[in-house]
Amino acid sequence: MNNDVLAKSLAFGGELRIYAARTTGLVNEASQLVGAYPTAAAALGRTLTATAMMGSMLKGREKVTVRINGGGPIGWIIADADAHGSVRGYAANPRVHFQYDSGKLNVGMAVGVAGELFVTKDLGLKDYFTGQVPLQTGEIGDDFTYYFTQSEQTPSAVGLGVLVNPDNEVVAAGGFIVQVLPGASEEAIRRVEKSLATIRPVSDMIADGMTPEDMIAELVGAGNYKVLETVPLAFKCSCDKEKFKAGLISLGNAELDEMIKEDGGAEAVCHFCTQKYQFSSEELEALKV
Repeated sequence: MNNDVLAKSLAFGGELRIYAARTTGLVNEASQLVGAYPTAAAALGRTLTATAMMGSMLKGREKVTVRINGGGPIGWIIADADAHGSVRGYAANPRVHFQYDSGKLNVGMAVGVAGELFVTKDLGLKDYFTGQVPLQTGEIGDDFTYYFTQSEQTPSAVGLGVLVNPDNEVVAAGGFIVQVLPGASEEAIRRVEKSLATIRPVSDMIADGMTPEDMIAELVGAGNYKVLETVPLAFKCSCDKEKFKAGLISLGNAELDEMIKEDGGAEAVCHFCTQKYQFSSEELEALKV
């Protein structure tokens, strides 16, 4: 049973906006689909969690896509989400695992810092909104904090956590985004900064059974926030054979002819969900223009 969920809230009478999410199920599903090792699962899970929360900032049919490449061995991490709790993602090289001497997963080493975080929002307009910032630590949470503050001009704090068993199962995942709204008082900012300095790791809170609302209460204190909405979250891929047909057509007739001649058809595999789509030589012939 999937119990992943996100809570949107306002705190201190509207001075702060807080998103908090439990994403254990969807992160485990995404990680298992691509066979991710623990550190790669943590990097992918943090990105999925942040992207899911960014999706909840949208409305209607709007979508957000996040791409991260820091030059590390994991390569590209790509995730996208919509406004209704659907999220998906993958890592180009999921078989990456680094640890600190303490045993903590070294996500920064897997991701690297010689690159950027890209955010593209499809707001249903002619042009997409695109923002990008250089990676700060490769630990993902710090990088999203920097993105919101620099690219969207919204002072924010992002906390992300993923706990992975030695057998590669994700047993806890989640996160929060705290955003300072215009006109926020110094007192409200000071109180949440104090909480941020002492709050336990997100993965520990989720592992202990805390809900997104519990995490919000940890950040601002019980009674100081109002939940506006809760949204169920789930890993959901939007791939289908028609989309792969469009991709094959874009390769051109010469490439299609080569596939027909050498392989007698083609197999397309979705990066996100690993679903395979078979195309016979007859189907490839019909795609030629």
